[in-house]
Amino acid sequence: MNQPIFILIAEALLVYFLVLWAHSQRHRFGTPPFYALVGGLTAVMSWLTDAGMKVTAGSISFYVSSTVFYTAILLGVFVIYVFDGPRITRMTIYTVVGVSVMVPVIAAVLHVQAFLMNNVPLLGVPVPSLRINSASVLTTLIDFVFLAMAWEFLGKPALQIHLGMRTFVTLLGVMWLDVLLFATGAFAGSPDYVGIMKGTLISRFVICGFAFPLLYAYIQMESRKRDTPLENRPVLAILRHIAEIRNELSLANEEIERRKAAEAALQKALSEVKVLRGFLPICSGCKSIRNDQGYWEKIEVYIREHSEAEFSHGLCPDCLKKLYPELETDDEEIPSEK
Repeated sequence: MNQPIFILIAEALLVYFLVLWAHSQRHRFGTPPFYALVGGLTAVMSWLTDAGMKVTAGSISFYVSSTVFYTAILLGVFVIYVFDGPRITRMTIYTVVGVSVMVPVIAAVLHVQAFLMNNVPLLGVPVPSLRINSASVLTTLIDFVFLAMAWEFLGKPALQIHLGMRTFVTLLGVMWLDVLLFATGAFAGSPDYVGIMKGTLISRFVICGFAFPLLYAYIQMESRKRDTPLENRPVLAILRHIAEIRNELSLANEEIERRKAAEAALQKALSEVKVLRGFLPICSGCKSIRNDQGYWEKIEVYIREHSEAEFSHGLCPDCLKKLYPELETDDEEIPSEK
């Protein structure tokens, strides 16, 4: 193995490990660091795609952009879908596609600016190709959707496919689909189209050979560490964005209505209750209460003014016997109008 190939493989494994490690730390630091890493790798990938940097081993050419950075991004999307579901995966896809669009636009603006200012081309910044970058963005988007659908299809219980085979076939299928779509979109019609297609298919198979063990080991390790089985989702789960939004809005509306009802009930309860607090000066003889102005009021008058209670007068049995001994009744009290 020549030295450039050895360096390329070592670089690729290092970047793969970095992406998987960032994903493993999402429970500690959240997903923003993972998004930042994926976005940065996407920017470098887009830059190197325009630069066309590659390493050749015999008749096979390994492009640095796809061998190292695209494959690393693919592994990141792979594990984020497997362990975190379609919603987080879509956020990752939006990040990758957004950066893939912005980098060539920024590069084109810099070239135009340099030409207008100095009337010379800008060295060190690859000139973006509209066809290549358009093919790259569209292919990447299709790749990620295919990845999710292939993973779910191969995971159907009826097929009984081993996890390792499921992982390998999904990964290789995405890589070969990327070759077919990207090479066709970017180079179809050129004399080198067939050669590029053959060479890239072989190189992707080789890349899959040393990326797969790392991915498979991580999936096993992460599933055992969290002690959670891999979820079997519908094949089109990655595309069910509208249905999820509607469901979330429905749940949110229900929660809002429940909170409104609870708040209304609380306000009603508060409006019906007035609480007397503090010390009330009360006469030991007639039981009158001294108000805030220093005047003495009957207890029922004071309570009526400081609450929403109303009084209805009557006689308790003891007072009834004392005041009207000639009357005999079993009633505990005789109510009267207030």
